[in-house]
Amino acid sequence: MAKKFSKTYVSRRSFIGTAAASAFTFNFFPKRVFGANDRIAFAGIGVGGKGSGDIDQAGNLGDVVALCDIDLTKLDAKGEKFAKAKKYKDFRKMLEEMHTEIDAVTISTPDHMHAPAGLLAMSLGKHVYCQKPLTHSVYEARRMGQVARQYKVATQMGNQGTASDGLRRGVEVIQSGAIGAVREVHVWTNRPVWPQAPSITARPNETPAIPNHVDWHLFLGVAPDRPYHNAYHPFKWRGWWDFGTGAIGDMSCHTANLAFMALNLGHPLSVEALDHGPINEETFPAWATTKTEFGARGAMPPLSYYWYEGKFPDGKKNLPPMDLFHGEKPTNSGSIIVGDKGILYSPNDYGSSWKLLPGDDFKDYEAPDAWIPRIGGGDQAMKNEWVEAMRGGKPALSNFDYASQMTESILLGNAALKAGGRIEWDSTRLQAKNMDISDIIQREYRPGWMA
Repeated sequence: MAKKFSKTYVSRRSFIGTAAASAFTFNFFPKRVFGANDRIAFAGIGVGGKGSGDIDQAGNLGDVVALCDIDLTKLDAKGEKFAKAKKYKDFRKMLEEMHTEIDAVTISTPDHMHAPAGLLAMSLGKHVYCQKPLTHSVYEARRMGQVARQYKVATQMGNQGTASDGLRRGVEVIQSGAIGAVREVHVWTNRPVWPQAPSITARPNETPAIPNHVDWHLFLGVAPDRPYHNAYHPFKWRGWWDFGTGAIGDMSCHTANLAFMALNLGHPLSVEALDHGPINEETFPAWATTKTEFGARGAMPPLSYYWYEGKFPDGKKNLPPMDLFHGEKPTNSGSIIVGDKGILYSPNDYGSSWKLLPGDDFKDYEAPDAWIPRIGGGDQAMKNEWVEAMRGGKPALSNFDYASQMTESILLGNAALKAGGRIEWDSTRLQAKNMDISDIIQREYRPGWMA
């Protein structure tokens, strides 16, 4: 059994109050109700990389009034496009000074800062679009869903495959019973594609100077203090426990989305690390296979969900059993949903394309009439659907009710890797029945972020 991480615990009772209030106090202003012709004022938190596209797409639907990034090169570059937007390094200061001028925010920071930014924005009545995974920890995922409901804000998580016609049609096909009752799901990925174990298992010893354009204190945010190094910023943070969520967090919200949505996968009964590379306290393992058990959901039977990531020491890719592919060549990433009448095989990250196997059994199959709205697919469509929800339409399909529950279940895979065994899960109490993993479920925030 892998070494269990040392225990550090933060009062759950105190978390939301401190996370919402952050470093300042405020008076709550109700969120604005938008008419069809009203302009929406957006702010971007994290505007480089994926965040650049997110705020650009939001800007197509309203006015960008504020930009925030800890990297001044990214901030200044985006400021050239949105010249009227005020620029900030610290989202807390931005929301303190401009909360009456901002209607909605996009959040595209490293994983460890999603919840701190999202909880604060929602507590101020702001509508939130947050990149996947929704949070860094299981407890944060639960709180994001609760706070979204409390303040009745429109939300959307950025797993853009949700917008595709193919995924929505696949949900309908599975729910119509085409492949019968589903008792197994297998999902795999080509990640990691960033540095982590086995090549990196410890922090670098060098302490280079912090670049002038980077605010390292604000990059760390709620994470434990450590010296700056380019092994963390930019992008390489994904492979580190303190900042990222590894392959499970990075890609499950995409590649498992079709299965979670079609099969109403909510809170699991147990999660187990079946196999993995050596566990260290700094970076995610080189490979991992996890198994999550879900109970019956209405007429749907209990189900086993398997996740595969990484490569074994011999270079072989970690994949589901070959017989499940029915002669199809395994792709880099995909999912296999196993029913008692057949299999739905999706050969891509997003569930946007798929086929029914074995092919001869489904050659005359006709899909059911559509009942899920089609929105055209892609990142822009995700923002369009989010804005329609702000204007009084139906909730976006990857709203935080759905996304928070999905993220909880997914991140329990990482918890099982850290704990080194099988977690018997009590979703009501948000704790394991068979071990104390409170320090994994809810992390301690760095001093100054809990004051």
